[in-house]
Amino acid sequence: MDPHLPQVLVIRPPPVFAVHEQSISNKFQILKAYDSPLPTHDFLQANAQSVKAVICSGNSPITADVLRDLPALQLVVSTTTGVNHIDMAECRRRGIRVTNVGDVFSDDVADVAVGLLIDVMRRISGGDKFVRGGRWPVTEQYPLGSKLGGKRIGIVGLGHIGSKVAIRLDAMGCIVSYTSRQQKHSTPFTFYPNILQLASHSDALILCCALTNDTRHMINNKVMAALGKKGVIINVARGAVIDEAELIKCLVKGEIGGAGLDVYENEPNVPKELFRLDNVVVLPHSSACTNECFQEATQVVVGNLEAFFTNKSLITPVRNDF
Repeated sequence: MDPHLPQVLVIRPPPVFAVHEQSISNKFQILKAYDSPLPTHDFLQANAQSVKAVICSGNSPITADVLRDLPALQLVVSTTTGVNHIDMAECRRRGIRVTNVGDVFSDDVADVAVGLLIDVMRRISGGDKFVRGGRWPVTEQYPLGSKLGGKRIGIVGLGHIGSKVAIRLDAMGCIVSYTSRQQKHSTPFTFYPNILQLASHSDALILCCALTNDTRHMINNKVMAALGKKGVIINVARGAVIDEAELIKCLVKGEIGGAGLDVYENEPNVPKELFRLDNVVVLPHSSACTNECFQEATQVVVGNLEAFFTNKSLITPVRNDF
């Protein structure tokens, strides 16, 4: 560790950091709380006066308690797009700047969202289990799937990811509509002002929105009822956007048609009830995990840190004025 390099704190290594640690360590002196024999609180207090920047992700949330232990902190660098793991209100109060990785993950997440929709509707993973279980063609006929073209797909959150999902599905012959905080007049897709109206006019919902107080448990039993018994829910947003307990009830009772999930309310704990359902596809929060994506995200993280330590403009600052 070069003591002349700028110090950057890592409380727990985010996946992007874990894969490309050497690239980051070549440019910064990394203070690894996770490698210290000290409890995290004690480690933070021991470095309280020197730490000006921290790298984090959902597995190492920057809470009010963490911020309290770091009085000299000036920059929080998230290796994710979402920042719901950061106490933004406290950062705003203290004037701490926050960055994310911007639009880096959007294409890869959009690909997985579409892949999950195809998988659930065409029963691809279910068919894989069917064959591997020795049931074809000996014991039973495999259930029919659903055609994707012509289906009404509602997108919740038409930001960077949602827009890319919409373009992909439009090219595949789907009828795309959406709900978002504001209507996007530059798009040709039908806008619905609330989630219930969108669900009522959709065969499937794809969740691409941020997790906020307004979107937590947005997908509740009323929305699932509006979506209907053949409806499919795809979640590449955050787990808590769905009322997970209600989702499980609806799936088990056959009140919705299926689900494709990359995220969960209490990660890494995935409800075991989902494992028994052939109309559910589960992923380990990996929609953004590609070699190319992690390489690009590392470049953004390093670029933001270099800009901060040389008093230049941050590459991907997160607005924190609302």
